[in-house]
Amino acid sequence: MNKLDFSAIIVASTLGACCAMPASAAPVKIGLVETLSGPQASSGQAYRTAVRYVVDQINAAGGWNGEPVQLLEYDNQGGPAGAADKLKAAAADGVQIVVQGASSAIGGQITEDIRKHNLRNPGKEMVYINMGAEALELTGEKCNFYHFRFAGNAQVRTKALVEGMKKAGALGTKVYAINQNYSWGQDMQQAILDNQKPGGYTVVEKTLHDVNKIQDFSPYVAKIASSGAETVITGNWSNDLLLLMKASKAAGLKARYGTVYLDQPGNLANAGDLAEGNFVVHTFNAEAGDAQAEQFVQDYQAKTGHMPVFIEPQTVYGMKMVADALKRTQPRNGALSVNDLALALETARIPTPMGEMSMRAADHQAQLPMVVSTVTRDARHKVDNTDMGFKPVLLLTAQQASTPAQASCKMKRPG
Repeated sequence: MNKLDFSAIIVASTLGACCAMPASAAPVKIGLVETLSGPQASSGQAYRTAVRYVVDQINAAGGWNGEPVQLLEYDNQGGPAGAADKLKAAAADGVQIVVQGASSAIGGQITEDIRKHNLRNPGKEMVYINMGAEALELTGEKCNFYHFRFAGNAQVRTKALVEGMKKAGALGTKVYAINQNYSWGQDMQQAILDNQKPGGYTVVEKTLHDVNKIQDFSPYVAKIASSGAETVITGNWSNDLLLLMKASKAAGLKARYGTVYLDQPGNLANAGDLAEGNFVVHTFNAEAGDAQAEQFVQDYQAKTGHMPVFIEPQTVYGMKMVADALKRTQPRNGALSVNDLALALETARIPTPMGEMSMRAADHQAQLPMVVSTVTRDARHKVDNTDMGFKPVLLLTAQQASTPAQASCKMKRPG
C-alpha cells in the first residue's frame, strides 16, 4: 500500500500564485452548513473542528489566488428546513463551497437545493462537499455534478465490517439488524441483508425505529436478547447509538455489536465494560498506519486539543482533496469557477496514512480505505477517559473496500 507523507498534500498545496494578484481578486468562501447547536450538535461541532483544521493549513500555505480562504458558519439547527434557510443565506453571502455531513436527510435537502440554485444562477454555482451524509440515493438517483461525497456508504461500510468481524472470528451465524427509519438506516438494513451469504450469517430479526426520538431502548434490547442473536449490526449514530449502548449495558446484553459509529465520543464511556469486544468500521485508526498516522494524530491534537476521532479523519481527508482540486483550478477573471473546481474534484487523488484516496467521476463517491477495529484494553490510544481503545483487525485499501457505482446515477455535466 502506498503510504506517502500525509503532510505532503498540504506542503504541495500552496494554492497562491507567486505573483501579485489584482486588488479585486475574489476570495474563495467555504460555508459550513451544519448542526452547531441543540442536542445533536456534537457531530456538527466535530465537522467544524476538522474543516477549520484544514482551512487553517490551506491559508498557512498561501490561500487561493493570493487571498485567504474564508470559512463561514451557518447553524442549520438539526433539520432540513433550517438547512434550506441557511443555504439561501450562504448563497447571498457568495459562498461557492458548501460543506455538511451530519444527517442524510439534511444532505438530501442541500444537494437538491444546490442543484436548483445552479440551474437558476449560471455563473454563480455552488458545490456541495458531503462529509458524512451516507444515504445511497445521494450517489444514486439523486446524484448530480455538484455533489461530492467524501465518506463511505452503507454498502461499503457493511461489506468491510462483515469481512473484518468474520476474519476476527466474531461474527457468528445469527445477526440482529437495528437501524434508524430513514434513508441511511434503510440502506444499512438492506446492506446487512445483502451481506448474509458472504458473511455466513442469517438475519434473525430486523428493526427500524424513529430517529432521535426514543429515550428508552430497553424494549428493543429485550427483543434482541429474545431473538438469540449473537451479533447486532447497526448504523445508529448520535443519541440513538448512545442510548442503545446504555440500555444494552443496563440489561447485561451478551450479543456482540458491529457498528459504524461506535467511535463517536462518549460511546465507550457509556457502554463501560460492555464495549469491550465490540467492533466499528471507520476511516482511520492510527495503529493501522505507520509513523505518518501518528504524526497526523499528534498534529491534530496539538491544533485542536484532542485526537482525530469519529468523523473527523474523513472530513480532514475530504478537505485535503478540496485543497488538491483548488490547487489545480486556475482563476477566471480573478474568481473561482465552481464548474472548473468540480471538474478538478472529479480527478482528485491524495495519499492518507491509511492508503490512497480518490474520487470516482461516475457518481462522485470517494474511494477510500476502510479500517475495522475492535474495542480492547490493548489498544495503543485510549479514548473517553477509559482504559480502552480501538485496535485494528482489518485494513482494506480503497479498491478492496469499493462497491460498484449505482446504475441509477445518471450524471449530467454542464454543457
